[in-house]
Amino acid sequence: MPSREARRGTVLVTWMRYDADGAATGRRLSDAGLDLALAPKTGARTPREVAALAAAADAAIVSTDPFDAAVFAAAPRLRVVARVGVGTDSIDLEAATAAGVAVTITPGANHETVADHALALVLAAVRRVLEHDASVRRGEWNRAGALTPWDVHGATVGLVGYGAIGRAVGRRLSGFGARLLVADPAAEAEPGIELTGLDELLARADVVSLHLPLGRGTERLIGAPELGRMRPHAILVNTSRGGVVDEDALVTALRAGRLRAAALDVFAAEPPVASGLAEMPNVVLTPHVGGLSERSIARMTAEATDCVLAGLAGRLDPARVANPAVLGGARRARRMLAP
Repeated sequence: MPSREARRGTVLVTWMRYDADGAATGRRLSDAGLDLALAPKTGARTPREVAALAAAADAAIVSTDPFDAAVFAAAPRLRVVARVGVGTDSIDLEAATAAGVAVTITPGANHETVADHALALVLAAVRRVLEHDASVRRGEWNRAGALTPWDVHGATVGLVGYGAIGRAVGRRLSGFGARLLVADPAAEAEPGIELTGLDELLARADVVSLHLPLGRGTERLIGAPELGRMRPHAILVNTSRGGVVDEDALVTALRAGRLRAAALDVFAAEPPVASGLAEMPNVVLTPHVGGLSERSIARMTAEATDCVLAGLAGRLDPARVANPAVLGGARRARRMLAP
């Protein structure tokens, strides 16, 4: 039986900054006898468009492209989908498992980068950086008037979700002398944080920062009732997933002055071309770059390349597989190991 490395195949790459000639990325695929089909994702894509791109692919290195059952049905050669990052909310994991396709992630590659960005958004919103920038560009010099900023030092910050990213954000905020509240049923007590329920956290925090995955239990977790529990001077920061927040309710709360500001890196629809958030001067917006830096991109794309090569060779590390049931499923022999 020929090895997977020797077998000619095609790898679809939708990650926009994949280095096709890099020693740790594209060159390794080429050396393994694999062809690259580059289709960078620069905007929204439909499952139908993804299905057309993936139809002849043996593996894929992907961004936030939607992979549903129809995509897997249209791509019978597909064996592994390597997500650059850790979010899998755009991929139907049950459908992938049923199709015998392993979905891999790159855990630990960018959580410190996300934490840096979350802190940047907190500071930008609290210190009103964008509003002051716009004011100075208009020729104004408004130092102590309507745009007077606020403090992070001594503020109460609520972290909703306390995994690797939430903990990294907490470490950074502790250096500012912030009081930290944590709402996460899996979190354990530790010095420097106070464990609370979500309702209490929303009612007490000056800044609420979201750090949890998008799933059945978290979709629109922050809606009109939750926003109504927040203090009128509170700020909402989201670097997790856009679907965690009801954006229409957030726009309504901001317009009514029931919230002071918001800072968002993620949106329900990306890019958020039809969102009212873009019209508000007290909202900081970034294009889902929280986990991206020169270093994190290099590490994530190299690890995604590792996953493709390992997956096609039938040697996947279970710690990187988001749907581990596929490794022991009946269809595995057909897709993962067949010559």
